[in-house]
Amino acid sequence: MRRLTRLAVTAAMTLFAANAHAANDKMTIAVFTKNRTNPAYEAFRMASDQIARATGAQVVHYVPKQPDSVDEQIAMVDQVLKDRPDAVIFIPVDDVAMVDSVKRLNDAKIPVVLVSNPLPGSFVTYVGADDFEIGYREAHYLFENLGGKGKIVVIEGTPAAPTNRERLRGYQRAFAEFPAIEVLGSAVGNYQQPDARRAMAKLLAEHPQIDAVLSANDSMALGVLEALKTANRTAIVIGINGILPAVKQIEAGAILASVDFNMFKIGCTAMRAAVRYLRHEPLPEKIILPAEVIDKTNYRAWLVPVEQRSCPEWGEVAK
Repeated sequence: MRRLTRLAVTAAMTLFAANAHAANDKMTIAVFTKNRTNPAYEAFRMASDQIARATGAQVVHYVPKQPDSVDEQIAMVDQVLKDRPDAVIFIPVDDVAMVDSVKRLNDAKIPVVLVSNPLPGSFVTYVGADDFEIGYREAHYLFENLGGKGKIVVIEGTPAAPTNRERLRGYQRAFAEFPAIEVLGSAVGNYQQPDARRAMAKLLAEHPQIDAVLSANDSMALGVLEALKTANRTAIVIGINGILPAVKQIEAGAILASVDFNMFKIGCTAMRAAVRYLRHEPLPEKIILPAEVIDKTNYRAWLVPVEQRSCPEWGEVAK
């Protein structure tokens, strides 16, 4: 009888210890973003942290000190391969340069949720938006506002980024539909406000009349506004992302509109996807979030500060 009692106590203690270990053994998820200068990526990190708190996951953020640095991101993948988190959420800084790093993550059997920029590899799911459609809708909205004619310039994002290439393809589709739109020139703003300010200043010096500026994201649109103010010039400006500073400029009438490439919702969805995978719950192969134009008619919904927003439920985004 005593032996049976001892066995029962031992079994109970073993079960208790196992449960205690399970309770304390949080899933660890590494989150890769491109930089700390673009508010869209800060929104992404806030979203992933919000889901982590709700699900009991632990997040480790990997962000290059030099914005969009390939070398730094490669080194960070090397560190992750040593640390071996349970999953990785990955926004590549370059869809070509980071292919080998993704292959190494795949070879190490570390599950990867790919976000925003498609590239070759094996992924538990992809979360993003249709950048071709976003670029087309942005340009189409601007050209309609111009009455189908006018002189414009384009401020491009980072040339190596697939988001930029797809948005430019969308612009080309819109150009074909509005032949009276004259493109005076384009310049690279690298998705960064200071770079866009410098690029726009150069275009302003070259062209005495610019009716509108087609900017591939909101941070660059804000840089364009700075350059216009410095040059004492005016032009219609439009962007992409729906970041709070740009939405405030829509409210003020300084920016015409933005297209909602919603990195907060994308961050929520990517983190939920990683947690679902680790919990052996079903996942679609791809999750594409719809985008909408933010303008004077609906901008108030985007005035809520990112830190006060709530993530959508899984069923709202994963159809």
